[in-house]
Amino acid sequence: MATITAVAPEAARLGPVRQTYAGTETFPPVARAYTEVSQVVRETGLLQRARWFYAIVGGALVLALGGAITGFILLGDTWYQLLIAAALGVIFTQVAFLAHEAAHRQILVSGPSNDRLGRFLAAGVVGISLSWWNNKHNRHHANPNRVGKDPDIEVDTIRFLEEDAAKVGRLGALITRKQGWLFFPLLTLEGLNLHALGLKHLFSRGEVKGRWVELSLIALRFSLYLTPLFLFLPIGMAFAFLGVQLAVFGVYMGASFAPNHKGMPIIAADAKLDFFSKQVRTSRNIRGGWWATALMGGLNYQVEHHLFPSMARPYLSKTREIVMEQCRTRGVPYTETSLIQSYGIVIAYLNRVGLSARDPFDCPMVNRFRTV
Repeated sequence: MATITAVAPEAARLGPVRQTYAGTETFPPVARAYTEVSQVVRETGLLQRARWFYAIVGGALVLALGGAITGFILLGDTWYQLLIAAALGVIFTQVAFLAHEAAHRQILVSGPSNDRLGRFLAAGVVGISLSWWNNKHNRHHANPNRVGKDPDIEVDTIRFLEEDAAKVGRLGALITRKQGWLFFPLLTLEGLNLHALGLKHLFSRGEVKGRWVELSLIALRFSLYLTPLFLFLPIGMAFAFLGVQLAVFGVYMGASFAPNHKGMPIIAADAKLDFFSKQVRTSRNIRGGWWATALMGGLNYQVEHHLFPSMARPYLSKTREIVMEQCRTRGVPYTETSLIQSYGIVIAYLNRVGLSARDPFDCPMVNRFRTV
C-alpha cells in the first residue's frame, strides 16, 4: 500500500528528505488557483461556524479535567499520581488545540469573542501566552518555511537550516549532528520552554496586547495548579508529577506540530510565489481520518488549514477533496503521509541538516596543519 498520496510526478510527491531552497523558477506561479478553490469552498458552505462541534469538544474536555481532579483527590499520596500527571499533559494539549483554533477565529462568530476565548484557554487553562503565540504563529502562516521570515525555522536548540547548523559551536555540535535522533527526547523540555517563552514575551518591553490580563490569568492558573500539588503530595512526588505533566505536554505538542512542515521545501528569502503554491508546497497532511483529527486537533489537515486558517475543524476533510482536485488540475504536488512516516521524514531531515555542523571531536590543531 502506498505510503504517500499526491497528485504530481513521483519525484515531487515523495517530498524532500533533504533541504532544498525553492524559488520562483522552481515553483512557477499558478494564476487564480486559490481564487477558484476559495469560491468552491465558500459556495459549498465550508466556511460556516461549527458551534455544536466545539461545544461537544469543550464539554468533553471539562469532564476530562474534572475526572483528573477527582482522581488526584481520591488517589492521595501515591506514585499512581503520575498517571494523573500524564492525563493532564494530554488534556492541556487538547485545550491548547482549542486555543489555537480560537486564535484563528474558527470557533465563535466575532473576532473579539474568539480572542477572549483563546486568551482564557491559553493563559488561564494551559498557562501559555496567547499574545506570544499569535505573534509567532501569524508570521509562520504568512511565510511558511521561508528563510528569514518563518520563526518556526529560526535558530533554536534544533537547527533547521544547514547554514545555521554550520555556525554552531563545538559543544552545540554534539547535539546538532544527532539532532534528528534527539528531537523527540528534547521535546520533553518543550512544555517548560513554551511557558518560559510566553512569560519572556509578556515581560518584554514595548506594547504587548493583553499583557496584564494574560499575566493575571497565568498567575491564577499556576496558583490553583501548584498549591494543591505541593500541599497534598510529598515534595519529591510533587516535582515528579510536574515533570511528567510538562514532559507529556511538550512531546504531545511537538509531535502534533512537527509533521506539518519539517522536511518540506525551504523557500528562498527572495522567492515570489503565489499564495496557493506557497501554502500547499510547504505543508504536509497526515492520513488517518477522524482519529488523526481527534489526536492532532485538526492539524493533520495542514494544507487546508493553511489555505483557510479560519475554517472550523469539521470541514477540513471535505475541503481536502476540493484542494486535491485543484492540485491534480494544476499539477501542484499535494503531500500526504502516515503519521509514522512523517516522523521518519522529520528525523532524516534534521539529521541531514545536522551534518553541516562541525565535528565536535575534530582537533583544531590537526585541522590547521592538515595538508590537502
